[in-house]
Amino acid sequence: MSVEAELLKVAPGLDRVLTQYCVGFLKYAINTEVTDAADELQNAIQSVTAILQSAAIDTAPETITATVDSMVKTLMPAEGLAKQAAAGTNRKLEQTINMSSRSGVSGTMNLVATIDLEATASRKVESRVDKKKLEKAEKKIKAKQDKKLHKNVEYEASKLITATNDTKSYEEFYMQVNPLQLGSSAAGKSKDIKVENVDVQIGGKRILTDTTLTLAYGRRYGLVGQNGIGKSTLLRALSKRELSVPTHITILHVEQEIVGDDTPALQAVLDADVWRKHLLGEQERINGLLAELENMPLAAQSRPDIQSKEELGSLLSDVHEKLAEMESDKAESRAASILFGLGFSTEKQQFATRTFSGGWRMRLALARALFCKPDLLLLDEPSNMLDVPSIVFLSEYLQGYPSTVLVVSHDRAFLNEVATDIIHQHSERLDYYKGGNFDSFYATKEERRKTAIREYENQMAYRKHLQTFIDKFRYNAAKSSEAQSRIKKLEKLPVLEAPEAEYSVHFAFPGVEKLSPPIMQMSGVSFAYREGYPIVSNVDLDVQLDSRIGIVGPNGAGKTTVLKLITGQLQPTTGMISKNGRLRVGYFAQHNLDYLDPKLSALSFCAREFPGKSDEEYRRHLGNFGITGPVGLQRMELLSGGQKSRVAFACLGLTNPQVLVLDEPTNHLDVEAMDALSDALKNFEGGVLMVSHDVTILQNVCTSLWVCEGGKVEHFDGTVKQYKKRILDAAKENGVVQQH
Repeated sequence: MSVEAELLKVAPGLDRVLTQYCVGFLKYAINTEVTDAADELQNAIQSVTAILQSAAIDTAPETITATVDSMVKTLMPAEGLAKQAAAGTNRKLEQTINMSSRSGVSGTMNLVATIDLEATASRKVESRVDKKKLEKAEKKIKAKQDKKLHKNVEYEASKLITATNDTKSYEEFYMQVNPLQLGSSAAGKSKDIKVENVDVQIGGKRILTDTTLTLAYGRRYGLVGQNGIGKSTLLRALSKRELSVPTHITILHVEQEIVGDDTPALQAVLDADVWRKHLLGEQERINGLLAELENMPLAAQSRPDIQSKEELGSLLSDVHEKLAEMESDKAESRAASILFGLGFSTEKQQFATRTFSGGWRMRLALARALFCKPDLLLLDEPSNMLDVPSIVFLSEYLQGYPSTVLVVSHDRAFLNEVATDIIHQHSERLDYYKGGNFDSFYATKEERRKTAIREYENQMAYRKHLQTFIDKFRYNAAKSSEAQSRIKKLEKLPVLEAPEAEYSVHFAFPGVEKLSPPIMQMSGVSFAYREGYPIVSNVDLDVQLDSRIGIVGPNGAGKTTVLKLITGQLQPTTGMISKNGRLRVGYFAQHNLDYLDPKLSALSFCAREFPGKSDEEYRRHLGNFGITGPVGLQRMELLSGGQKSRVAFACLGLTNPQVLVLDEPTNHLDVEAMDALSDALKNFEGGVLMVSHDVTILQNVCTSLWVCEGGKVEHFDGTVKQYKKRILDAAKENGVVQQH
């Protein structure tokens, strides 16, 4: 096997030009007769090893080191090896190659082993390599690598990632990411963001490769893409300034719920603006120093360790300017308005944050971010934590938001209302669709895909036509010139990549055994955990095999309680629930993903929970919910949230239900999976009773809308759009959102 073939065998992704260069460099170093030949060889080995380890990111560093060692021994002349054996000595490289010393490369890639090579004497062999050209080429490669590595983000190695909120308080972390600069205003400075040559990877998986991130100030971007493509990773990298965002642009990311303590909710929102809190404290401190100066003798005021009135006055002026710039005097009323819009009543705003559940603390985190008004607001699936009234408020609020918004969401209706531009993340790159909402993006993306397919197919047909002529007449004396002409045409054609296959998901629930009505009925049902404090009262609800019922309302109103009552998980305090004796109910709850065993594959889990079928039948059934190929055989701890949701739906289908009762079924699903679920529910032969905050699936599936509010569950005589309009009109009337 040749040296180049040996190298390509361990690192098949290497560019052949790079391998030829490395082999040539080693040959030159081995066959050069100089006083310090051994040092020359060691330097060459060190350089070649570093280059190969940078290029072959999928190959273990130890493998590259061993391969270079083997290459050197293969290339070494026989007499050199003989002298080496006679000498019986080893030389050690002076230093190891530590890839983690470079910015942005994970510490997990440290090379802890040194490289031992036998020192050799070498015979003189005339080299075909120009040493000056080699040195020039090496400098170019190094410069290119340094430039690219400066933009590279290895997520796990981030300095700010390793110093997150686990080790720093919220205030410390906020000030580190968004440093306060008194005496300097961001006015007049561009707040557009453009970062080129972006590389992002996490856990060895490449998320983005040599792409450009562009965010124009004041635009609202929807970041979309398949589950597991790396959208949340990109947001985290941005939020911690892993990417080169100018420091005068403030950034805030809503991702984790706030830590509960005795701080009232309203005060927690006010404290979120760390700049304002710091400036108010600074204002109080300076005023105290000025008061002390007033009572000091003039001689004491001139001491060098005491700030003069002029200095303090100038500093106080800067503080006042910053406070006025952020409209500090309106802060409390604005914070209260945001909290009210997100479902916190005036009374709840005074509750300690520790009294709220995880979902409500996530809302507090969102309220804090909206209150701070950062220049770049990053939202990750905000609608997952909100009910329909709160989504309506957030959508309306963001439409008037003055700064830049980057939101990851799979809620079509939300993106249609909020987004001015769409960024599509796929194939390790970002594609931009400017000046349009989600629906226009979807149409444009499909048109681009069809155009790319046509161009690719046309070029392939043209290439085939040229190649056929070349093969037929290449050795024909009369036609050889024409064949050569076509060879040149073929070589000049741009190389088009085959368009990626269209991503699609298909859901299919099994057929339903027909039952005679009545199927499920609630008559005058009330429920209370404590006597005198009913959650719901006098509920009358009838579910048939053709029902498509959607229940909406604010969080905490009792929607999930209604579902638990009708499925028998709770018993009514008063009233009656009747069911057909042969009825099978499939219940999908928000905590269903916790029920899945992370150590088992989807196939093994289905076989354990629902025995009696062959592996082929389980695989076919999982395929009905988009769990195909090796995904069904992977441990579920390795699956994304969306993939786990599909497994949960597959398990639901194995119960052969006649009625599906679904509690927030769209959480974690990407757009394509949500479309597949909508189609499956419309085609399901049984009944559907669903609680959801996703307007799109409610519009597509449900023919009957019920509102759960104030302890009542009542039929709404209208569409989801009309229900949203009613909420919005009430919010505007109460001054919660501004009139546009």
